[in-house]
Amino acid sequence: MYDLLVHAGELRPVAGNHEGSYVTLKSNYGLIFGVIQLCSGMGTVFLDQGYWQRAIASRPTTAVRGYIMGGLAWYAIPFGFATTLGLAAVALTDNPAYPTFPNNMTSSQVSSGLAAPFGAAALLGKHGCVALLLTLFMAVTSSSSSELIAVSSILTFDVYKVYIKPTASPKDLIFVSHIMICFFALVMAAFACIWHAIGIDLGWLFLVMGLLIGGAVFPAAFAVTWKGQTKAGAISGALCGLAAGLIAWLVEVKVYYGEFTIATTGAAYPTLAGNMAGVLTGLIVTTVVSLVRPDNFDWSITRDINAPSALYGDVVPGPNAGATLAKVPTATGAPSHGDVAPVETRAEEEEPKDPYHNRDLPTVIDEEKEEREDRVIMENPKALQRTFMMALILSTVLSITMDVIIPLPLFFSNYIYSKGFFTFYIVISFLWVFAAFGLCGILPIWETRQFWREFFSEVFAGRKKNVVTGVPASENSGSGTVTPAVHHGATEKDVKG
Repeated sequence: MYDLLVHAGELRPVAGNHEGSYVTLKSNYGLIFGVIQLCSGMGTVFLDQGYWQRAIASRPTTAVRGYIMGGLAWYAIPFGFATTLGLAAVALTDNPAYPTFPNNMTSSQVSSGLAAPFGAAALLGKHGCVALLLTLFMAVTSSSSSELIAVSSILTFDVYKVYIKPTASPKDLIFVSHIMICFFALVMAAFACIWHAIGIDLGWLFLVMGLLIGGAVFPAAFAVTWKGQTKAGAISGALCGLAAGLIAWLVEVKVYYGEFTIATTGAAYPTLAGNMAGVLTGLIVTTVVSLVRPDNFDWSITRDINAPSALYGDVVPGPNAGATLAKVPTATGAPSHGDVAPVETRAEEEEPKDPYHNRDLPTVIDEEKEEREDRVIMENPKALQRTFMMALILSTVLSITMDVIIPLPLFFSNYIYSKGFFTFYIVISFLWVFAAFGLCGILPIWETRQFWREFFSEVFAGRKKNVVTGVPASENSGSGTVTPAVHHGATEKDVKG
């Protein structure tokens, strides 16, 4: 592979790379692409509703760890694909098995992401194409389903529920969410067909995307990290960033190329200017506007989003498990959070027992344990602050390491990889991929090992319990009678007696 890449650099030198080599990080256009990737990447994370939904729904005790590990595992995808199929496509371009032989790939084919399938076809023939097609199918369906649910949630709960029908029932919301999923699926399909018909590929969309959404990156980030940001600052920062990105992009195209085409608008320098202008303008405007008249947001409001007490009242700790704190109405009729009176309620009245809900199941016990742990964390600001600092430190260290410490010295030193260093680079990429597989495929099974141990022990022991009575099926088998349903107040001991 190394010899083929060196030979490819001699036959087809890369413009902007040191000595035209393929085995160096001294790449001017690579550096530009890296900056654009930072801008667009921040936009696709901070402005993707799917990430917000996962963050809110995740357990506070495990969310940070999950996101950090997920980010490290995700990097194996671009790192592994570029190192294997990407370089294989370059090395095998002159091989008769290569799909475009004896011609090189066109810029449009490269921008459309066809290097990987061409490399797979050259290496493994039709089997390689099928394997890559399955991989892409799973990736596309996974990401598409996530976006469908995210957009459907926005349209259902933030538009329909708020502005169209505030009194909508849960059944109405479920029905509307299904309609919105179908609607947005058609929208995505229509846009994909339009882009393909007019000649816009994924490469162009990736480069231009950042300048369109980059202005809202810092307003969105400050919304959950800075209590002084105002509504006016967030809105003005996003809109001014969008305007600045579009202006810088189009002016750069006109000055450099003198014409507006798909090729010129998707070139490196215009998209770089637009991305940086959008992100930095959004940062400056939202900061200045918010500092003029800063807000003083109360973070307890966001901490109470998932709090059970916000809906059902505060649960009284201690032996009075059946007591709740009822909010006492004030003179105005509004409930007061300061004055509460204990109201004794029977457990059966507070939470009717479901005969089909066995609270002794391991999964139910684990869920209740997790809820108690989450409640303790959410009620302890110091614990939340420690979690925030851990996330901040890890994110900062990883970002600086991946974006500065590793690539920039190799860039400015004009270093061309030796065979030994190239081998080391390949080994690291392979290890990263296997580590990602361990995090995503093996670790979840290991973390749930207790559940699987109990599950299989029940299955193989044949101790399947009746969901109504809780009596082992073996005690009823062969009796020729049907065990009657048990009254809600009865226990397993009563039934056996």
